[in-house]
Amino acid sequence: MAETLVMNDEMLMSGIVLAATFIGIFTENMHGYHRAKFAMLGGLSMIILGQFYGFYTPMLAVQAVDWNVVFLLGSMMAIVSVMIPTGGFHVMANHMARISKGRQFLLLVLLGSAVTGLSLLLDNVTTVVIFGPLIILISRSMKVSPIPFLLAAALLSDTGGVATLIGDPPNLMIGSAKGIDFNTFIYHMGGIVFIAWISILLTLKFLFHKELAVKPELTSTPNAEFTEKARYVDRKLWYQSLFVLAVMVVLFVIHHRIHWEPWMVSVTGLTLLLFVARRVEMDHAMEDVEIPLLIFFISLFILVGGVQHSGFLGYLGHFIVPFVQHDLLIATLVLLWFAALLSAAIDNIPFTAAMIPILLGMEQQGINVMPLWWALAVGVGMGGNGTHIGSTANVYIVTISEKLAKRENDPSLAITPGVWFRKGTPAMLVTLIMSSLVFYFFFDFFNKPLIN
Repeated sequence: MAETLVMNDEMLMSGIVLAATFIGIFTENMHGYHRAKFAMLGGLSMIILGQFYGFYTPMLAVQAVDWNVVFLLGSMMAIVSVMIPTGGFHVMANHMARISKGRQFLLLVLLGSAVTGLSLLLDNVTTVVIFGPLIILISRSMKVSPIPFLLAAALLSDTGGVATLIGDPPNLMIGSAKGIDFNTFIYHMGGIVFIAWISILLTLKFLFHKELAVKPELTSTPNAEFTEKARYVDRKLWYQSLFVLAVMVVLFVIHHRIHWEPWMVSVTGLTLLLFVARRVEMDHAMEDVEIPLLIFFISLFILVGGVQHSGFLGYLGHFIVPFVQHDLLIATLVLLWFAALLSAAIDNIPFTAAMIPILLGMEQQGINVMPLWWALAVGVGMGGNGTHIGSTANVYIVTISEKLAKRENDPSLAITPGVWFRKGTPAMLVTLIMSSLVFYFFFDFFNKPLIN
């Protein structure tokens, strides 16, 4: 501990590179450079400075990358790339519209449930990319405002992703670093997400009571059902994909017992799908894999690895230790809200990457920080709901609403920052309050050590 009490040149330089990189990442919308570019520059600078000062090397940089996260994300993106063109998601959303029979809140619940469920296995961006255009299509056919449904898709995709190890990139980073398996993650997070899911739906029902009370213009016939029909493009491939996903769910549940990392499950699923669906070409399967996002993760791991090796994160952790030791419950609630509010304003991935080594460092000192891991996952996951730029899923939903408003020359169809502040931010605050109550009343449950 004594070595971390004094700031040295290695710590200072690594801290400067970390701060400069994060500033570049967080101000992406101002300067126009993609965040992956700044992450690459930061990672490269950290290696060069690390070699010069003697605390980091290219080999250590490669070892700092959590390849479990990278391979799992890439494989899941490829699987979704195969599933989207089948038309299965379109048929599923269309079927929900028909079941609702024009009852908007019921449709909101059905679509919200589908988005939440899908977010348990797929990342938030993929989920809203699938459902966003479908929501617009359905709502315009019913001649109702798409804003409540689009906002619900963004909010519930962010919330649903909190429940599982693979539902959100920060979860995967936390689980991989701490060694939390799929079952343990959903066991601890499932209850909070269920409460948050109900809270968001009820909050949106209250905030959008006027919009949801509008009677849809389905047909000229009273009480008519939604009549638009969607067709499968490739029904066989859709069912083959569902079969592979079912196999993957089973493997995720038992991955700890068979000593497989999550990336092994996703790669196995992708390989199985490519052989079951023999007509699918490799180029087609890989065309929607977001290489810039994977590069961003790799560069970020290299950057944070250098800061960790310099001792700077241990230095920062020294100031947090007394607070955690004094009152772990208060520290847990503070981290929950701090992570959420910060994630509402900036990207939650860099914050998660910076917090993980600090928590690991405290654990190495024999300090119990188990509740902090769960608070970090909840905070960074649900905090993104606070603003229209709080997550990439939010940005996508806002963008397609703006395009719709421009196309139909109707500004009321756009989700503006003001609309989000009046409708989305209250929903986020409600979920944080409910999550805080869960942590308060069930603190012993979250405080239990992992059983491996």
